[in-house]
Amino acid sequence: MRRKLSILYLGIVFILLYLPIFYLIVYSFNRGGDMNHFTAFTWEHYRQVFSDSHLMLILTQTFFLAFLSALLATVIGTFGAIFIHQSKQRSQNTILALNNVLMVSPDVMTGASFLILFTLIGFHLGMWSVLLSHIAFSIPIVVLMVLPRLKAMNQDMINAAYDLGANRLQMLKEVMLPYLTPSIIAGYFMAFTYSLDDFAVTFFVTGNGFSTLAVEIYSRARRGISLEINALSTIIFLFSILLVIGYYFISKEEGGQDA
Repeated sequence: MRRKLSILYLGIVFILLYLPIFYLIVYSFNRGGDMNHFTAFTWEHYRQVFSDSHLMLILTQTFFLAFLSALLATVIGTFGAIFIHQSKQRSQNTILALNNVLMVSPDVMTGASFLILFTLIGFHLGMWSVLLSHIAFSIPIVVLMVLPRLKAMNQDMINAAYDLGANRLQMLKEVMLPYLTPSIIAGYFMAFTYSLDDFAVTFFVTGNGFSTLAVEIYSRARRGISLEINALSTIIFLFSILLVIGYYFISKEEGGQDA
C-alpha cells in the first residue's frame, strides 16, 4: 500500500512538473498566434527562431558563457575541494560553512551584491561581469560535488604513489584526478546547467550589448506571448535532455572503469 502511494505521489509530482512543459512544446507547433486553440501544425515558429540573427547571437553568447564559466569553475572548484580536504578539521568546517552559505543565499541578493561590487570598483558591466559572477556562484556547486568522493578516496592509494617515487604533481595527475573524474564531470554539468538557466544574477550584472537567453526570454515575454518563445524554450529543453543522457552514459562508463 505504501509503495502504491509513493508511486501515486511521484506520478502527480511528475505530471505537475512536466505537463506545463509539454503544453508549451505542443503549442510551439501551432499555426495560430496564441496558446488558446491549436489550429494546425507548422514549423514556422522554429524558422523564425533560426532566422532571427539577434536571437542567434544571444544563443551563441549564452552557450559560450555557460561552457566557459563551467570549465573555469570546475577547475577552481576541484582544486578548492582538494585544498579543503587537506586542511585542518576546524578550517574545513569554517570554509564549508561559508561555501554552503553561498549555496543557500537568494539569487537576488547575490546578484545585487555583485552589482554593488562591480559599481564600486568601476568594472564595466557586460560579458566579463556576467562571466565572473557565473564562475563565482558555480564554484560552491563543484566543491560540493567533488568533496564527498575525495573524502571516500582510500588514503593508501596516495601513500602508494608517494612510496613509488611520485611527486605531488604526478600523484595528482596519475592517481587523484583520475579517481575524481566522475565527480568532476558531474560538477561541470551542474555548473553548466546553473549558468545556462540563471536569470536573477545575470539580470543584475549584464550590461548593454550583452544578454543571455534567460534575460532575453523575460524581456520578450513582458511584451506579450509569442510562440517563438515556445519554440526557443523547446530547443533548450531538448538540449538539456541530451545533456542528461550524455552525462548518464559518461557516468556509467566511468563507473564501469572504477569497478
